[in-house]
Amino acid sequence: MTLPVSDFIATLKQIAPLELAAEWDNVGLILEGPQDTAITKILLCIDLTHPVVDETIAQKANAIIAYHPPIFGGLKRLTRRSPSQNLLIRLIEAGITVWSPHTALDAAENGLGDWLLNAFGEFKERSVIEMCPSQNENPTVGMGRQGRLTSPRPLSQLAEEIKSYLGLSHIRIASAPRHTDGASIKRVAVCPGAGGSLFSSVRHVDLLLTGEMRHHDILSRISNGTSVILTDHTNTERGFLPVLKERLSQSLNIPIVVSEVDSDPLSVS
Repeated sequence: MTLPVSDFIATLKQIAPLELAAEWDNVGLILEGPQDTAITKILLCIDLTHPVVDETIAQKANAIIAYHPPIFGGLKRLTRRSPSQNLLIRLIEAGITVWSPHTALDAAENGLGDWLLNAFGEFKERSVIEMCPSQNENPTVGMGRQGRLTSPRPLSQLAEEIKSYLGLSHIRIASAPRHTDGASIKRVAVCPGAGGSLFSSVRHVDLLLTGEMRHHDILSRISNGTSVILTDHTNTERGFLPVLKERLSQSLNIPIVVSEVDSDPLSVS
């Protein structure tokens, strides 16, 4: 089976509408394959690296959905001397199409933001942190998520639940004194990737979950009674890839695989 590029793009726009993306982001069709060439197999990854390109070629896939766009700023040249530019040259030579959803997928309903909040289980109420200006105050889409837990639990218990949900052996915890003393977590907020700037508008929560935050922002939060859990950047994102594969498979009748070599660049030893 093959898939017209137009159908590939239409499906992705339905799952993560591009108008939901942050203004600074570079989402959508990043690299277009050969003209009139249909998609035969799709590979999913968070970071598009040279090992992922090798894997894509070995898998005989000709499309990549890379959550993080491999091009952010303007390019003045493409040379093999630069590893990032050489990666683009390799993709062009291999005829591989690249699409990146990034913050459009974060903001979408049932997208990455909602998936990350689901790490905490059931909620009495839940909402976006920052609604998308383009959506006329649609309360179901936007950046970040926050909510009030149906069952408040101690920080130590939630930490174990988060590790299990994300498939991690370690996370980093900055515990506010009241939570160290046993107070339960009632309200939480999450942001995939790096949540520092988004969390600046969040007040009256007990716990923040994200990939990374600045040191002094963490100190400020715990001094004000809010605990922080950090997983490292892509560990808040990569677990969504199997979910995305399942959703794509419901609409696209071609093989879809999740990268086996894509991983967070940081490890705990």
